[in-house]
Amino acid sequence: MPDSVKENSKENSKENSKPNPLTEQLERWWFGEDVPTHIAEVVKIANELKLDEATLIAAKHLDSNLSDTALTKEFGAEVAQMIRGYQSLQATRDKTADGQIETLRRMLLAFSADLRVVMIYLASRLQTLRWTTSQRIEVKPSWAQEVLDIDASLANRLGIWQIKWEMEDLAFRHLDPEKYKKIAKLIDGKRKERQVFVDDIIEKLNSELKAAHIKGLVQGRPKHIYSIWKKMQGKSLEFSDLYDVRAFRVLVADLKDCYSVLGLVHHIWQPVPREFDDYIARPKPNGYQSLHTVVMDDDGIAFEIQIRTEEMHRQAEYGVAAHWLYKEGSKTGTVSAAVEYERRIALARQLIAWKEDAWDQLKGQAIDNHLYVLTPLGQVIALESGSTPIDFAYSVHTNLGHRCRGAKVDGVMVPLDTPLKNGQTVEIITVKNGGPSRDWLMADRGYLASHRAKSKVRAWFNAQEAELELKEVKAEKPPKVLPAPLPEQEPAMVVKPSRNKGKGNQGDVLVVGVDSLLTQLSKCCRPVPPDAISGFVTKGRGVSIHRDDCATLRQLSHRAPERIIRTAWGDQVGKADSKALYSGEVIVDAVDRQGLLRDISDVFAKLKINVVGVRTQSTKGMAHMQFSIEIPKVDELYAAIIGLQEVRGVTQARRK
Repeated sequence: MPDSVKENSKENSKENSKPNPLTEQLERWWFGEDVPTHIAEVVKIANELKLDEATLIAAKHLDSNLSDTALTKEFGAEVAQMIRGYQSLQATRDKTADGQIETLRRMLLAFSADLRVVMIYLASRLQTLRWTTSQRIEVKPSWAQEVLDIDASLANRLGIWQIKWEMEDLAFRHLDPEKYKKIAKLIDGKRKERQVFVDDIIEKLNSELKAAHIKGLVQGRPKHIYSIWKKMQGKSLEFSDLYDVRAFRVLVADLKDCYSVLGLVHHIWQPVPREFDDYIARPKPNGYQSLHTVVMDDDGIAFEIQIRTEEMHRQAEYGVAAHWLYKEGSKTGTVSAAVEYERRIALARQLIAWKEDAWDQLKGQAIDNHLYVLTPLGQVIALESGSTPIDFAYSVHTNLGHRCRGAKVDGVMVPLDTPLKNGQTVEIITVKNGGPSRDWLMADRGYLASHRAKSKVRAWFNAQEAELELKEVKAEKPPKVLPAPLPEQEPAMVVKPSRNKGKGNQGDVLVVGVDSLLTQLSKCCRPVPPDAISGFVTKGRGVSIHRDDCATLRQLSHRAPERIIRTAWGDQVGKADSKALYSGEVIVDAVDRQGLLRDISDVFAKLKINVVGVRTQSTKGMAHMQFSIEIPKVDELYAAIIGLQEVRGVTQARRK
C-alpha cells in the first residue's frame, strides 16, 4: 500500500475516533515535545540511516493506539510488531527508570526479536536528547547517565558511530554543563590558527595522493567533546596534548590503497611510537575497521590520521544500518543466505555483549542470574544460570523440549547435560514423536536446571498417568462379542480395605498410611490432608488417591464406578508431629511489577513453606505464576493463599 494511501487511511481513522490515549504518555517519554514533531524528526533520522520502508512506516506511526489486530490489518504484521515493540520498550523504561537488570533483559529480548526496533528506539532517544538540549529542559542526572550507560553503549556495540557520538556529547552536556562548555571553548580557541594548520595538511595530503595516482578524499575529522574529555581524564592529559583535536580522515577506493596511503603518511611525517592501530586486520568487536596512526610535523605538532575505504567508512558511521538485513538487497540475492545468517548471529551476540557492558556500568543492586543464548535464527533466549540444551528447548517451545533427543552448540554435537554459556548458538535435534525421559528429572544427572523445564516434564508424565487410568476403564467396557472365558488366575492386585473404627462408623474404608496396601497420591489434583479423598483401583499400580473434587476422578467415576473405593487419611497423617510432606500447587495472577516475585516469596518464607518449583509468564503487563510447594497439611496452603491475596498487585491467588 502506498504511503499516501496509508497516511489518508490513518487520518480518516483519527477523525472518526476518540483522542489518542497514548498522547499524554508519549509526551512524558519525550519530555513534553509535541508528538507529531517528535515522530517527524525520528523519521528524518531513520531516513538519514537509510532504513528500509517497513521501518520508516513503523516510525511514522509510533503514536498509533490501534489494537494489535487493527494494526496488523492496517500496516501488516511486520510493521505492527515494530510499533508494538517500541511502545512496550518505552513503557518498560517508564516503569523502571533506574535502569535495573529487568529493564536490560526485556530490552535485549525485544531487540533480538526484531533488530529494527533498535533503530527506531535509538532514533527516538536521540531526538529526545536534541529536544531537551535545544529547549534547555533540565533533566535528572540519572536520566542523562543512563543515556550514556545504556543507549550510547548500545549504539557503540552496533557500530552506529553517527548516533553514538551525538548521544555522548548531548548527554555529557546535561550531566556536566560546566566541563562541556570549558572543552567547547578550548576547541573554539585559536580557531583561525588551527584552520590554517588543517588546510595545510589537507593540501599536502592531496598533493601526495595525486602524485602517487591514488584516488582519495581527505577531510578534517569532527571533534567530539565527550571523547576529548574521556581521554583527558583517562590519560591525565592536558587539552594541548591530545591528538584528537587535530585529526584527519582519508577515504580511498580499496583495501590496498589504505596501506599505500599509510606508507605515504609515514614517509611525509614522523610516526609517533606506540600510536598505530590496525583495525582492518583486527576489527573491533562491533565490526569497525580503519587504520589509525599519529604523526608529527617539523614543528613537533602531533595529529591523528585515520585511513579507510568508503565501505569501511559507511560501516563506521551507520554500523548495522550499513548492511541492513531487511533491505531489499538481501532478497534479490546480492547478500547470500550464509552471509545474512552470520551477520544476524554476530549482531545478536553484540546485543548480549551490550547488555553485559551496560550492567557493569550501572553497578546495579541485583545480580543477573540469567545467561543468554541464541536460536539458529539469531533470536536471544534468556535462561537460568546452569541451563542445558534441554532447558533451552523447553524455553523455546514445550513440544520442542518433549521431542528433544540431541543438540548442537555452535555447530558441534554435545551431550544433553552440557551447561550452556553466554552467546552460544543452540540447535535442537528432535524426533517426530515422543516424550521426555524420567532420567531428566533426576537431580544427580544434571539434565535440567530451570524450574520451567522441570515442571513441563512432570506435567507430561502426570498427563500420561491420568490418560492411562482413563484408557484402562475404556478397555474394560463389554465388547459386542464376548470372548471365551479364561481359566481362573490370580488377580493383578487384591484390595483388602481396612476397617475404620473411628467416628461415624463409615464401614469398609481404605485408610491411607495404614497397612501395606500400595497407594499413590495422584499428581493431577495433588491431595493433601485433610482433603476429602477417594481411591481408584488401577491394574498393577495399586490405588491412586484423588481429591473428591478432581475432574479426572469424576470421569473415572462415570466410566467405572465399581473401581472407586471410599478412602480416608490415617489417624497420624497430617498431624503436627508427622514428618510427611505433601505436594501442593498455588496459582497467582498479578499486575507485573518490579519486586513482585520477591514479595510473593516473602509470604512463603514467613509461613516456613518450602517452594520447590516456580513457573512464571508475563503477558501485556500481567504476570501468571505457578508455585509448587511442600506442606504437611492443607491448612498451610490456604494460609499462604490468604497471605498472597494481600500482596500489592495480586488479582487472584488460588489452589490448582
